[in-house]
Amino acid sequence: MWIFGRTGESGFSARSTAEQVTHGLDGTGLTAIVTGASSGIGIETARVLALRGVHVVMAVRNTASGKKVKDEILKEIPNAKIDVMELDLSSLASVKKFASDYNSSALPLNLLINNAGVMATPFMLSKDNIELQFATNHLGHFMLTNLLLDTMKSTARESHKEGRIVNVSSEAHRFAYSEGIRFDKINDQSSYTQFYAYGQSKLANILHANELARRLKEEGVEITANSLHPGTIATNLTRYHGFVDGMVSLFGKFVLKTIPQGAATTCYVALHPKVKGVSGEYFCDSNIASRSTLATDAELAKKLWDFSLNLTQPK
Repeated sequence: MWIFGRTGESGFSARSTAEQVTHGLDGTGLTAIVTGASSGIGIETARVLALRGVHVVMAVRNTASGKKVKDEILKEIPNAKIDVMELDLSSLASVKKFASDYNSSALPLNLLINNAGVMATPFMLSKDNIELQFATNHLGHFMLTNLLLDTMKSTARESHKEGRIVNVSSEAHRFAYSEGIRFDKINDQSSYTQFYAYGQSKLANILHANELARRLKEEGVEITANSLHPGTIATNLTRYHGFVDGMVSLFGKFVLKTIPQGAATTCYVALHPKVKGVSGEYFCDSNIASRSTLATDAELAKKLWDFSLNLTQPK
């Protein structure tokens, strides 16, 4: 249980839980996609959104695990609206199929929670031969967002309700490679560093939200895009690091956030009326926070957008 942190302008702090930051809010009539909703803070995000009346679509790699989570949520919230759909963010073909299926489903889309991720993996390539952390944490979400944007725009116009895109980033964005995004060395195994590569992917999450927010504002669309740091949480993201995982198990309950606390900022940014109209910001502990200089670099964000678009377009 995280016990530190002062209350910010929002009225919430690092100690606040997802239920607390959404207390009294009614999400009835809203539909949300939550990626990575079968583990960690993704489960809590899906549960609390469903608790507030949101129709939640769990986008998960393992549908069997997703269905188990759905059943657990339904035991607690019998009237919850929950669907499970398969999505492997490390595969552009899977992203394309998911988006095609969703766009054909006639479901509206108000909230897109880009939550899924992998952390500090050994060097591996995705199914599309792109470094796994960059592919999963950024590129898959970038493509997914682009493919779902028309549905989000239609929903915003027809419902007269603001759409919100939420990228779950991390304070690890401050510890990317010195140049930020290694455009010419994305797949360079010889200079690969697990934690810098993770930082690079999390920096990309922020830059993606920034550039998307700029484009949506320019277009005059009632959709916002923001990024956030959920806090340091004991989840299975540390599974590739035995020592770190062991230390988390031993001391985590004293210095790390609980999963309900870790999901708070995501749920706050997705649902709270205080965030209406706020776009291109970075949140931490359910409050607007500062980010690194690289994370505010508009030219870097535009370059990343073009680079990502090139990687995700059919060759």
